[in-house]
Amino acid sequence: MGSLDALKPGADPSRPVHVVFVGAGAVGCFYASRLHHPSHNIHVSLIARSNYKALTENGVQLQTHTFGDYVFRPHAVFPTVAAAAVNPNPSGAGPREWDYIIVTTKALPDRSDDSALIAPLVGPNSCIVLIQNGVGVEQPYRSRFPTTPIISAVTVISAEQTSPGTVRQNRWTRIHLGPYSNSASFSSSSLPSASSSSSPPGGQTSNGDNTTGALTATGSSPLSSQNTTAAAAADDKASIKRLQALGSQRAALLSDWWTRLGGIRDVDLAADETALQAIRWHKLCINAAFNPSAVLSGGRGNADMVRDPELRAHLDGIMREIWEVAPRVLGGGRGFPASAATPEKILKSTERNVGSKPSMLLDWEAGRPMEIEVILGNPIRIARARGVEMPRLQTIYALVRSMQEVKERRKKEGGKL
Repeated sequence: MGSLDALKPGADPSRPVHVVFVGAGAVGCFYASRLHHPSHNIHVSLIARSNYKALTENGVQLQTHTFGDYVFRPHAVFPTVAAAAVNPNPSGAGPREWDYIIVTTKALPDRSDDSALIAPLVGPNSCIVLIQNGVGVEQPYRSRFPTTPIISAVTVISAEQTSPGTVRQNRWTRIHLGPYSNSASFSSSSLPSASSSSSPPGGQTSNGDNTTGALTATGSSPLSSQNTTAAAAADDKASIKRLQALGSQRAALLSDWWTRLGGIRDVDLAADETALQAIRWHKLCINAAFNPSAVLSGGRGNADMVRDPELRAHLDGIMREIWEVAPRVLGGGRGFPASAATPEKILKSTERNVGSKPSMLLDWEAGRPMEIEVILGNPIRIARARGVEMPRLQTIYALVRSMQEVKERRKKEGGKL
């Protein structure tokens, strides 16, 4: 399969482009439906689990605020990654090389390594797209696939799967796209401001977390940079530049297809890699404040929390801590853009969000694993590797992680939850 490197936005591909979404939840199904355009040589498939039967029989039934009601029938629906690694055409034979592998599953690095999960799908001309919450989600993929372009994506959308195969989009369609090379790594070997005193030998941070270099292939030493020659350093810079260029070009194609063909008007291309990470950290202000606090406060919704004076002050404190840390994490003194909503504005707008429960609370109530590490643990580790502590975030991280561990242990032992 040929590369898409020469293709420019505004022109349809001259050969079939195959896209597979790993995860067929509400967000994945919505964005997949706006990207699937067989008449323009763009074919989108889904890897589904619990809703596999419904999707194969009826497609995706979409009820959208933006585009009305319609049915999305994917090019193919697969029950597993292994099935998607084989040519989806019944008459075909041999492996399928996917041009885009778009991951929309919940990010749970403490439970599974999704970079290993998608490995059978990744070919020499593939591009990985991560539409997931939190920060540092890209690092496992970069470590496993050091030469594969990665696009990091941040969404602002309200969507839910009301029943298997039925998706309702309530509000918003915004998605931010940008290349990723290694800016969100929390490895001491890839952070210019990390000192040897805070990073013991063996690639461990001071709290004992094993990490790998962002551009270090799986199985190689993350400390190789200590013996890097000038030529090797130049090669690393060239590799980063190449990854950023490929990621930018592939992101531009996705933006064009989603906008020109899919009709989504608010697909934004980040100016550079740091700008995209700034968007991730800004969304973290909301997720890291409201998600764990809803669990720790006893199950209170977003609007309910901001109307309580003490909880409002608590939420404001977490957001301002992230706001202050972001420029030191992002580098070059770059913080959030002037247009970014401030903590005060976020709290004010949340007053109207009556009845809304954040995803972490919904997961807690349903007994599902929560996205604790990418929303709380990773930010703490990334900041710590740069010599910055986040005491407010660390406190709620320790508490909510302990709550989940205790709940799961009691469930396993057959005790009361």
